[in-house]
Formats: sequence, structure tokens, C-alpha cells
Amino acid sequence: MKVLKEERSAELIVKKSRFIAIARTCSDPADVKRIVDQTRAQYPDATHVVHAAVMGSQFSYSDDHEPKNTAGRPALEVLKGSGITNIIVLIIRYFGGTLLGTGGLVKAYGDSTKMVLDGIATEELVEKARFSLTIGYEMYESVKRILGALKADSVTEDFATEISISGQIPISEKESLVSRISDLSNGRRTVLFN
Repeated sequence: MKVLKEERSAELIVKKSRFIAIARTCSDPADVKRIVDQTRAQYPDATHVVHAAVMGSQFSYSDDHEPKNTAGRPALEVLKGSGITNIIVLIIRYFGGTLLGTGGLVKAYGDSTKMVLDGIATEELVEKARFSLTIGYEMYESVKRILGALKADSVTEDFATEISISGQIPISEKESLVSRISDLSNGRRTVLFN
């Protein structure tokens, strides 16, 4: 499976109806409603704000008052076929005055989803573990090099009497991080995982 590395939008015009598709990261089903509500607030005059989301084995979609299974469902099918997870695609429609019919809606929403995903930057999904550790200032540069080599991300640092560092690393690197920090500190520092 793959995950997004970027957020992207694309626009499609079909018989004067304007479809704006936005692809965003969404890893938690609880985030779907928040993201949809945010998008509605951004586009208050839109006729419809349709969504489709894939989060592992969980799915979510809405036709947002379009005829049943003509909007969110076609977008979801495109998403499921893309091999991308932890993603939500929102499609904002401004009605252009011409009815598209059920077939036209299915095609427009499906094509909007394909368009926003075409060439989007992704990376392989790597299961990660959250870590935290506290070190002395003398270890800081060495620990930064270790974390870089182990592909740590979402790293935060808090500088006080000592330095507290937290972030996430690929699960496959947990043992390596523990042993490298133990070696560097002569066994005086440990890594905590949560």
C-alpha cells in the first residue's frame, strides 16, 4: 500500500458544472467529518461536497444529496483501485444548469478522482513506532545523526536542563535505535516506545 506525500487539487468542467477534486491525507475515520466540514466552510456556495476515503480496511463515502451511488461510490471505487490508503478525496461541485443524468454523474465524479490522483506523489506505507528519549547536550549531534540514519520523522525537541526528543521511526528500526542509544550513552539512556 502507498500513502500520500502531497496534497493536491484538480478541476474538471462537464456541461458547465465545475468539479474541484482535492486529495488529502486522512488516517482516522474520526477525521473524515472534520475534513468534510472544513471543506464545506471553504466552499460555502458549492452545490455538493462529496467525499470518498480509504483508511486501511475502513471506507467512507457520501453522495451529499446527489442521486444514490452516483458520486461518492464511483470516487471510492477509483480510490480502492489506486492502491493508496489513508486518503480522502473531496469533490466540490458547482451546478452548471444542465442535468448530467446518473451515468454522467458517475463518470464526472470518477473522472475527477482519477484526475486528482494522476501523478500524485506517494510513498510506500511503512509501519512506524513512536519513541521518546531524554539526553544530555553532549549527545545531541550524535543522536541527530542516528535518527537521520534510521529515517526518523515527526521529530520534536524540547531543550531544558536536558533535551527531550520524540518522534517516530519505522518499526523495523526499533532495536537498532535502542542499541545505538545504549552504546552511545554507555547504557545510561533508554528509549521509550508508546
